Amino acid sequence: MKKIFYSLTIATFLTFTSCKETKKAEEPSKMEYVMSIHDEVMPKMGTLGKLVGQLKPMADSLGAESVEFKAMKDLQKANKSMMDWMQGFGDRFDAEEIMNGKELSAEKKKWLAEEEEKVKQVKENINSSIANAEEILNKQ
Repeated sequence: MKKIFYSLTIATFLTFTSCKETKKAEEPSKMEYVMSIHDEVMPKMGTLGKLVGQLKPMADSLGAESVEFKAMKDLQKANKSMMDWMQGFGDRFDAEEIMNGKELSAEKKKWLAEEEEKVKQVKENINSSIANAEEILNKQ
């Protein structure tokens, strides 16, 4: 009876331990989450450039007060916001921290929270400027 109880206790412990480890492995780190936001919108950078190219002739002919000009400027600002974010992020974190999950200092954990908010804003800038530009171009 003791052997059965002991075996069940060990089996239960191993089950909970393995489930906990599996759950932990499935949850992305804060760094992985921040990078996933970047990775989601980075492919859209080409779209920004393409849309600027489509809007530029209209913006040039209609002037700085036109919706086309303003949409083009929003696309350019969104592009710059991504470039600036990547530069600043790269200045704050090294490759080991970004790519290999190297433990962050308390200060860098705080920075990462700041960078998360910044990259969320970059994502919003990119997505909204693309949607606006496409809407304008679809009306043409």
